[in-house]
Amino acid sequence: MSLTRRSALAMLTTGSLSALAVAQAPAAFAQGSGPLYKRADAPIAARVADLMARMTLEEKVAQIRTAWAAKGDMIDGLAFDPARASKAFPHGIGHVTRPSDKRGVPGVSEASGGTAANWRTPQQTVEFINALQRWAIEDTRLGIPVLLHEESLHGYMATEATMFPQAIALAGTFDPDLMRRVQSVTAREVRSRGVPLVLSPVVDIVRDPRWGRIEETWGEDPYLVGEMGVAAVEGLQGAGKFEKLADGKVFATLKHMTGHGQPEAGNNISPAQLSERELRENFFPPFREVVKRTSIRSVMPSYNEIDGIPSHANTWLLGDILRGEWGFDGVIVSDYGGVHELATLHKVADDLEDAARQALRAGVDSELPEGMAYATLVDAVEAGRIPVELVNRACARMLTMKFRAGLFENPYGDFELSQRITGNREARALALEAARKSLCLLTNKNGALPLDRSTMGRVAVIGPNQAIARLGGYSSVPKQRISLIEGLRQIAPDADFVTAQGVFITTSEDRSQDLIYLADRAENLRLIQEAVEVARGADTIVLAIGDTEQTSREGFASDHLGDRTDIDIVGEQNELVDALAALGKPLIVTAYNGRPPSWPNVIEKADAILECWYPGQEGGIAVAEALLGRINPGAKMPVTVVRNAGQVPYFYNHKPSARRGYLFDDKGPLFPFGHGLSYTSFAISEPRPGKRRFGLAEPITAAVDVTNTGSVAGDEVVQLYITRTDVSVTRPVLELKGFERVTLQPGETRTLTFAVTPDQLTIWNRAMEEVNEPGPVKLSAGGSSADLKSTDVEIVSNA
Repeated sequence: MSLTRRSALAMLTTGSLSALAVAQAPAAFAQGSGPLYKRADAPIAARVADLMARMTLEEKVAQIRTAWAAKGDMIDGLAFDPARASKAFPHGIGHVTRPSDKRGVPGVSEASGGTAANWRTPQQTVEFINALQRWAIEDTRLGIPVLLHEESLHGYMATEATMFPQAIALAGTFDPDLMRRVQSVTAREVRSRGVPLVLSPVVDIVRDPRWGRIEETWGEDPYLVGEMGVAAVEGLQGAGKFEKLADGKVFATLKHMTGHGQPEAGNNISPAQLSERELRENFFPPFREVVKRTSIRSVMPSYNEIDGIPSHANTWLLGDILRGEWGFDGVIVSDYGGVHELATLHKVADDLEDAARQALRAGVDSELPEGMAYATLVDAVEAGRIPVELVNRACARMLTMKFRAGLFENPYGDFELSQRITGNREARALALEAARKSLCLLTNKNGALPLDRSTMGRVAVIGPNQAIARLGGYSSVPKQRISLIEGLRQIAPDADFVTAQGVFITTSEDRSQDLIYLADRAENLRLIQEAVEVARGADTIVLAIGDTEQTSREGFASDHLGDRTDIDIVGEQNELVDALAALGKPLIVTAYNGRPPSWPNVIEKADAILECWYPGQEGGIAVAEALLGRINPGAKMPVTVVRNAGQVPYFYNHKPSARRGYLFDDKGPLFPFGHGLSYTSFAISEPRPGKRRFGLAEPITAAVDVTNTGSVAGDEVVQLYITRTDVSVTRPVLELKGFERVTLQPGETRTLTFAVTPDQLTIWNRAMEEVNEPGPVKLSAGGSSADLKSTDVEIVSNA
């Protein structure tokens, strides 16, 4: 009787390993030479079953543990040492963390700094990986290859790899095809070095700009995040449903499930005070879309707790929802330290063994980055305190991923290939395209931008971010990176540019530094006066201000903070703005930041503000092109920009009873979701529905015309929203359900067609059932959530 994949996996998850002996595999494979698990043409489930039947408990536990600092036990200097590895890992090692960094090397305690000192070279990385895999295959009892993972938030976080614009900047492009291409380049750069798994993308929706990790997200809207998430996973892994990973692709990891982007008080890892309805309506959808539409094979739980249960121990979240309702059949990998923190931080586990038991029971298959809690499993299982079935289940899932990744056939990197494709001309061109498309024109008083070469005269380029290429968190050292002043001088070599520091923001540029200190105030006040004198002799001022990789970042420990209570620019930057604005010269601000620009003073004083985010390695060229009119900014804001922290949380898709207002302050945001200006103008029509009444099972179709009514070519993002009323539960005042970015020549009109599917129209009713209900629907289209034209349709029980 043929053993199907479904039945094999079902047996694996229940621990019935004896039923999966080689004799039960298809006869054609059972008769082959050598162990079945080494047969590339055998079904994966049968290969897993065969291998599991041969493994000891110690070998199974090794497969669900990971080594990061423990890399030091397998190396001599930087080189892999088989003898040391065999001594330290006599039962093999399942998973190694970040082979590109030097964690584990004597003297290297951190691995996330902004200099090359903390990373291996590309050649060293490939040599380490290949030696590790040769040892695993040739020198361990069963020859099981090692799974390796890397970070790739906006490019492969390793030396010489291409660094694209930060995640929130890519979200602002509203361009899923661009996202797909960016992630495809990232995938091939990672895989060429021998790594089959990355810890991205981040599909958390974010609602709190105090949170330092906001830069890692794709914004506040579940539909936008879901579409970008699907595109990113397709770029990394390949499109559609498949069993085995293709060449040049890597498995993606969805993170962080969930509620991570609205932590209590904006403090990283704090409780997410969210109801089940809030989770299902807003935080779950991006994860579910990716699980439904792609072959995603890895998910990471969030650090936070929901309703008193930390995500790494939440059987409802990871079991009932992720694996049950959505049918996810891949692996769940812990966030770094997420398992042992059940004991050390959340205090729901007595010790590491109890933490391991709770995480395994919830379905966490691999403990990152070191496997400290899972190290207790052999003794706990042998003593009967933890069921062996839990270990079997996790081990089977991890082995399945290795077979799906093709590691048993070819686990090696290819240094020559890596050198040809990493950071090459094609990758650099894509990084420039992404930077161009991620720039968002926030304000432009009296057409201050683009600068007119004939009238701009001498340009004073001032500020702490004018001579440094800001890459953002989770970045490494690319082959090249270009600052704003370098870009300006490259684009306009005959122009007259003068520079001044203006202020320093912090005392160092090392983002791995634990304690962060603002720059000396007295020195900054002196620098402001210097900048004023430089600007006094100029005709136009370009001011590059904002954040650094230190002032907004992941706060991963109490002594390594990254969240803020003040969301305005820090230090003496506002005083620099005031001093320069007082000169009465055109003041153009380029904003470099990882959090939304809640800068009311800057917005009041500047003649134009170009939101650059962290624009990646080619950002200096792209920003210079935008300032000088070589390109036309077309990005939109993927988040609402609040006036101050008192408005937080503030998001466009709020419920009707919210936003009544405040004493002594404006209730509106500085910039609405979807906002972004252009050097041209656009007219967007109201939606024209295919008909006025739609059945419950029908998509709502509508056409929208968009016309470039200005004098230059430009990009517009046409956004389609719905508003539902007269249904059983309250609904948001607006919900994004479609968008398309188009490039139009002056006078050109294009008609776009949108279809809002029945799945997009469902609500969670009072019984917490997902249904589509009849009732009126307002369709709205425009260039931002605050500039819309609308028409009404109706959903009826019988169309």
